[in-house]
Order: sequence, then C-alpha cells, then structure tokens
Amino acid sequence: MNAAQRNSPRAQRGFTLIEIMVVVVIIGVLGAIVVPQFMSRPDQAKVTASKIDLQAIATALEMYRLDNFNYPSTQQGLEALSKQPSGLPAVRNWNPQGYLKSLPVDPWNTPYQYLNPGVHSVDGSYDLYSLGSDGVKGGEGHAADIGNWGD
Repeated sequence: MNAAQRNSPRAQRGFTLIEIMVVVVIIGVLGAIVVPQFMSRPDQAKVTASKIDLQAIATALEMYRLDNFNYPSTQQGLEALSKQPSGLPAVRNWNPQGYLKSLPVDPWNTPYQYLNPGVHSVDGSYDLYSLGSDGVKGGEGHAADIGNWGD
C-alpha cells in the first residue's frame, strides 16, 4: 500500500464493536452517577426559595413592628401584612400600602405558618415557617420544617 492509499478516506479504519460497547458502558456509568445528583436539585431549590421567602416576610414583620410597636398576633396572622387587621394588639400606624403586596405561599403551594409568641425562635418573638415538602409538622430532609429559628 502506498502513501496515497493510506491517507485516503477508504483506507481509514472504523470502530470495532468492542470499542463502541466500552464507550456505551462508560456513558452508562457516568449517567448512573450524575443523574441522581441532578434529580435532588429541584428539592434543594425549593428549600432555598422557601428560605428567601421567609426572609422577605420577616423583613415585612419588622417594618410592621416598627410602625405598630408589636408584631401581629397569631389570630391576626400574616394577613396583617397585606390588609389592615382588627383585634388585639391594636393597630396604631398601619401602612396604607401594606407591608407585602400579597402573601406568598411556599414552593409546595402551602401557606407559610406564623405563631406569636413563638416556641422555636431564639428571641421568643414569633415563629415563621414552612411545613416543607410533606405539608405536615416535623419531618426530615426536604420534608423538614423550614423556619426562622435556623437549621
């Protein structure tokens, strides 16, 4: 075979069945390792989104407290941040624009929970939390409650 025949497209050697099978096995192993890593990301993103919502609601609660000298009661609830509440404690200087345009729901489409006085919060002022992916108190992992009392 001369040099011209070796460099022609017809003279090039193809892949063997064994080489193709090795590549397929490698891709399969990588897929088995990588895919589960990405499958847990949606749950992790929802937990992060819930924490961000809780921070925004906590900021609105602080603005409410600065205007009205205390946090809303459990009965007044988080609704006190979007429409003027009645009942006790009395609302003295409620902001006519409200403190939140609307109350967000957690990423699992469940309302955020509010309790005043709080049981878990460090300073005892209020508990603000999401029930997590399972929608019930307690739980572990992504189903655990996410609250202002930390992890």
